[in-house]
Amino acid sequence: MQSGISASQELQDEFNSLLSSSSTFGLIVGIEKESLVPVKTLPSSSSSFAANLSALQSNLQPNVALYIILRRYDDVPRLAAITYVPDSAPVRQKMLFASTRLTLVRELGSEHFRETILANSTDDLTESGFRKHDAHTQMAAPLTEEEQTLGEVKRAEQEAGSGTGTREIHLSKSFAMPMADDAIAALRELGQDGGGGRVVVMLKINAEKEFVELVSESPRPSSITELSNAISTTEPRFTFFRFTHTHNGSEQSPVIFFYTCPVTAGSKSIKNRMLYPLMKRAVLTIADKEAGLTLEKKFEVEEPSEITEQSVMEDLHPKTAARGGFSRPKRPGR
Repeated sequence: MQSGISASQELQDEFNSLLSSSSTFGLIVGIEKESLVPVKTLPSSSSSFAANLSALQSNLQPNVALYIILRRYDDVPRLAAITYVPDSAPVRQKMLFASTRLTLVRELGSEHFRETILANSTDDLTESGFRKHDAHTQMAAPLTEEEQTLGEVKRAEQEAGSGTGTREIHLSKSFAMPMADDAIAALRELGQDGGGGRVVVMLKINAEKEFVELVSESPRPSSITELSNAISTTEPRFTFFRFTHTHNGSEQSPVIFFYTCPVTAGSKSIKNRMLYPLMKRAVLTIADKEAGLTLEKKFEVEEPSEITEQSVMEDLHPKTAARGGFSRPKRPGR
C-alpha cells in the first residue's frame, strides 16, 4: 500500500550513518510535510540489544505515533523496522502511519531489514515485549508485508461492522469518531415522509477535527442525474437520497445510500481510501439506530458519474424473467 510520502535526504543521510556505525543503536523517524524525517538518533550504550532498549523507552509517548529503526541482529540484515502506533494517538495520525509503514522500508531499502513490527504500546518495545513477538513469529506462518497489512485492514473493517447505536462511532475500544449533531438531525429529517423536508444528506469525514460532518449542499436534486452531478468528484462522500419516482403507475420515495470514492492522485486520496471504508458501516449504523432511516438500496462506486438512473432503477425494480417449461432436446433425425 504505497502512499505519496517519501524519505527526505536528511533521513537518507542519518540512515546511512546507522548502517556504517556500530555505535548507533537506532533511529526514530517521523512525518513532516509529506516526508519521512529523522527525529532522533539513539546511541548504543551496550553490546546488548535488551540493555539499549531503556534509551528507546524515554523517547516514546502514549499518544504520538513514530517509526523506529533498531540495530537488533549481529549479522545482516541487522535492522528491525517498527511502526509504533499507540491506541490513544489521533485517528488521522494512526491512518497516516499505517498507510506509510511499507513506504519506510522500501524507501530505505528492504534488503537492510530482517523484520517489521507493529507496536501499539510501550510494553511491546520492552525486553519482554520483544520476547513475546519472537515467540509469536515462530508460531505463525510467514506472511508477506502486503498480507500482514491486508490482514490488519480486514480486522479493522470487522471491528467497524460491529457499530453502535450511539453518536460515537466505535471501531474498537480506543478508535472512535463522533458524528456532528446537525448531521444526525439532517438524517432524521430525511427519514420523515412527505412534507417539505430534505431530499438529500451528504456526509464527509473531517480528518483534521476527527469527526463525521454534514456537507452543506444547496441543490435539491429531483432525479438520479441531478444527484450524480451534485456529488463531489474529488473527495469521498456518504450520500443519502430520497428518490421520488413513479413505477408501474404508482409514486414511490425510497431512501437510497451511495458511497463514492473518486480516484485522485496524492497521499490524501490513499488515506481517504483507508479511512472511509472503515467508517462506512458505522455511519450506516448511526443512520439506522439514531435517525431511524430504512434504506431500500446501497450502492458503492468510485466516480459519481457511475451513478445512473438506469442502474438505480434496475436495482430497485429488477425485471423478473418469464418462467417457461423445460424443453427436452429433440432426438437426432426427428
